[in-house]
Order: sequence, then C-alpha cells, then structure tokens
Amino acid sequence: MNLRTGIGFDAHRYAGDQRPLHLALLTWPGHVGLEGHSDGDVIAHALVDAIAQAGQLGDIGAIFGKADPAYAGANSRVFLQGVTDRLHQAGFQLVHAAVQLVGNAPVLAPRRAQAQIALSEAVGAPVSLAATTTDSLGFAGRGEGLAAIATCLAAPRDPTREG
Repeated sequence: MNLRTGIGFDAHRYAGDQRPLHLALLTWPGHVGLEGHSDGDVIAHALVDAIAQAGQLGDIGAIFGKADPAYAGANSRVFLQGVTDRLHQAGFQLVHAAVQLVGNAPVLAPRRAQAQIALSEAVGAPVSLAATTTDSLGFAGRGEGLAAIATCLAAPRDPTREG
C-alpha cells in the first residue's frame, strides 16, 4: 500500500482585542484573537501543512503565500479545501487526521465535537482534536499565544469515489 503521512505545526501570538479568535473553523466569542495574515487559525493551519506534506505539495506558505492579497484575512476553510483539492489532484485522499492544540485557553472540550465536524466536513475525512497545556512553560504556557500540531494519513485515491 502506498500510504503517506504528514506532520504540520503552526503557532501565533495573541493579537489583542481587535481580532476575534478563530480555531478549528469556529469563532470563539469572549477570547482574544491571534495574529496572522489570514484568520490566524492555528488548528486549521497545522492541518493544512500536514495534508500538504502527505501529498508532497510543500506547505501553507508555498501554496497560499502571504504575498497574495487574496488571502489577507481569509477564512482558513479556503486553505483546507484548497489543499484537499490539491491532494486529490496528486492522486491521494485523506484517510484521517489528528490535531493537538497547545495553550491555556480557550478550553476545547465544550466545542470539540462541533470543531471536529467543521474540520471533517472541510477536508472530507475524520479529524480528531485534543488539547493540552504546557504547565506554564514556553510562550503558550505564559498565555502569549497558541500552537497546534497535526498529523494525517493519506492513501491512493479511489477513482470511483467522488470528491
């Protein structure tokens, strides 16, 4: 079997009250947003990198570069759907992905199911989410921002399967 794996990582510092927080394609009211050229969604961005790596497509910056003004402030759904389309064009389909959020807040558990559904629908495969703190270590532990690590598994695309 020609299985492929990918690993992705992203980190952003908090931007302050001027931006809403976007994580896992959801808006999180009452939480400070993250800096970034697009919406700063570290969960989605790490997942984009993992999918791109599985398809040997490069990374989010190579595919959706900051130099392109079309992506300024973009919703990360655009990146997830775009990289998934490119993965299909490369002859592969996503089988499963997992993402770990690293930071103190927000607490992921109350919206985990909703976030997993949003991500899974965007990429056409199951996505599982988890979260952890760093026990006050590093920038995430000091409450300066958030990070995410993603992994995925891709398999040769079934030409009889739509999408």
